[in-house]
Amino acid sequence: MHSEKSGDRVDYGIILSVMLLALIGMVAIYLAVQHDTSSTVGTPGHAMMMQAVWYVIGGIGIFFVMRFDGEQLWRIAPALYSLGLVLLFVVLFGYDRTVAYKTGAKSWFSLGSFTFQPSEVMKPAYILMLGRVVTNHNAECPHTTGNDWRLIGTMLLWTAPVILLLQAQNDFGTSLVFLAIFAGVLLVSGVTWKIIAPIAVAAAGVGTTAIMLVTQTWGRHLLEHIGFKAYQFSRIDAWLNPSASTSDTSFQLWQSMKAIGSGQLSGRGFGGIKVTVPVRESDMIFSVIGEAFGFIGCAVVILLYFLLIYQMIRVVFDTKNEFYAYVATGVIMMILFHVFENIGMNIGLLPLTGIPLPFISQGGSFLLANMLSVGMVLSMRYHYTTYMFSREDEGFASR
Repeated sequence: MHSEKSGDRVDYGIILSVMLLALIGMVAIYLAVQHDTSSTVGTPGHAMMMQAVWYVIGGIGIFFVMRFDGEQLWRIAPALYSLGLVLLFVVLFGYDRTVAYKTGAKSWFSLGSFTFQPSEVMKPAYILMLGRVVTNHNAECPHTTGNDWRLIGTMLLWTAPVILLLQAQNDFGTSLVFLAIFAGVLLVSGVTWKIIAPIAVAAAGVGTTAIMLVTQTWGRHLLEHIGFKAYQFSRIDAWLNPSASTSDTSFQLWQSMKAIGSGQLSGRGFGGIKVTVPVRESDMIFSVIGEAFGFIGCAVVILLYFLLIYQMIRVVFDTKNEFYAYVATGVIMMILFHVFENIGMNIGLLPLTGIPLPFISQGGSFLLANMLSVGMVLSMRYHYTTYMFSREDEGFASR
């Protein structure tokens, strides 16, 4: 087993899926910028080249992270989590004012034309830390109702600082990503359904109640008092009835649906994009795919995401390591939530939240976070032979 070549332990299926999504992304970004006169990312060639540069950096990051075995990831998780919290705190004072004015969120550092979002670094760090917390708890405590509630409380203690800092940055969309990661890890942590089911029902009830309150004047006043912003009301209004409002959000959503619908079955092709959609190279990139390549192109993209997630799940079953299982679950939930929310908001099924599409949307720090997360999953396959044989006596494989 130890003589197995390192190349035989690389999951080329995952790498191929990411590369195909990257290729689609660069083409979509080129088309988006080419037909968007208000774009701030430069010429189509420059935008595509910058994205390609970030893919190269991300590829190097994948290779680097893949070389870390599970014990090393386990050990550095607290340091990475602490670094992420520090960056989330510092950005509150050193955020880019121009970007904050455009987006409403105090979430970006900038150095010249280079911008960086610390919350993206926090995503893989949080996933590692949550995996470590759950693995430690399950190793020390049997699953009883009391211990399960204790585990949930511990997970919330590690999650709360991240959510509070993101709310201070006015970044509700990214907060939802971390909550999705939390929910995914909780589902596979072994907590009894007698606890999970009521929590899920309560969460659904809170969301439904909030939407109902938005439709009432007195309800809006109540939500304003607990922290809801005007732009969040605008997004829900546009979602509930995009044709009845003249706000920028309604225009963006309406134009996105119009673009996707105009693509029909096979799309208008490279030179046929005519519909104007704001922020097309980032949040609304799926509308480019729908208009240019139609239903067939959209189906191919969704199929590639399905294959990517399926291959990640398969790696978990092959390696049989508890810590890695939680890490992979966090990565899968992060990607799945981004895909579900981005495509959903592009076609009007979900409210606009500023959530980009993994490996396709323009954005360096977002792409890098996704690539590093994929690297963590690839390290599972790369090192699993070593765990199952040479490290078994140290107890890591049983954690």
